[in-house]
Amino acid sequence: MQETALHFKEKLKNFAAHLQTYVSAPAGDWKIRGFIDILKNIYSISNDTKIISKILEIHIFPALLSFAKENKYRMEIASRQNYYPDITFINIDDPRIKFAVDLKTTYRKNDKDCNGFTLGSHGEYFLNRTSWKNIQYPYGEYLAHFCLGIIYDRMVQQINETEIYSLDELASIPAVAANFVFFLAEKWRIASDKSGSGNTANIGSIKSINDLINENGIFVPYGEKIFDDYWMNYGKITIPDEAGGTKKITTLSDFLAYKNRH
Repeated sequence: MQETALHFKEKLKNFAAHLQTYVSAPAGDWKIRGFIDILKNIYSISNDTKIISKILEIHIFPALLSFAKENKYRMEIASRQNYYPDITFINIDDPRIKFAVDLKTTYRKNDKDCNGFTLGSHGEYFLNRTSWKNIQYPYGEYLAHFCLGIIYDRMVQQINETEIYSLDELASIPAVAANFVFFLAEKWRIASDKSGSGNTANIGSIKSINDLINENGIFVPYGEKIFDDYWMNYGKITIPDEAGGTKKITTLSDFLAYKNRH
C-alpha cells in the first residue's frame, strides 16, 4: 500500500507542476476576470481571499477530473461544504485505495513567506479514525492525506466592483491574482504546531514558501506518528510552567520534552 501512495503522490505532483500554465495568461496573471450573466454582462471579481480560493478550485476541477480518468481513479468532491477532504480519489480497480486531497490557497506576504492556511480539523474524525463526522470517509480509510497548495500574488490595483463590462472589454478587466505556484505536499509534512484559525480545532500550516514547496515542516524530523500524537493531544496535556503554575502543551518543543520524560 505504501508503494501505491508514493506512486500516486509522484503522479499528482507532476500534474500539479503544470497547473500554473493552465490557470495563467501569458503575462502570468489569472485567466479568470469576472462573472458573466445571460445578457453577457461581466462583473469583476472581488479580491477577497475566500472568493479567489473558491473560484480557483472551480477553475482547476476539470483538470483534476482529467487527471483522475487518466490514472483510473474516481474523483469524489466533498458532499458537504464543511466536510474533509475537498476531493477523494478512489481507485476504480480497488476501491479500498483512497487518497485525500485538500485544495488550499494562500497569498504571498513577501518573497519568503505566505499567509498560510489550515490543514483540516484535529477534532472528532482526526481522533477517531473510524468516525464519519464531517468527513467523506473515515480518516483511517485514506492511504495518505495530501494538500494541493496554490500560492499567488494579490494584485495591488483597486478593483471597482460596481462596474459592469461587456465582452469586448474583457481584456481590460484587471486580474485580482497573478504569479501562481502550485505544489503537492503530504499534510503532516507541512503542518505547524499552531492552531490554524481562531476558536476552531484546525491544524495550521507552516508559512515559509520554500519549506511548503519542499515539504520541510517542523514534524518532518520526527515522523508522522509524532504529528498524529501531538495533534491528538493538542491543548490537553498539563505541565508545570516556569512561574510555578501549570500550562497546556501547545508547542512541539514542550510536547517532545514531555514525551522524553515519560
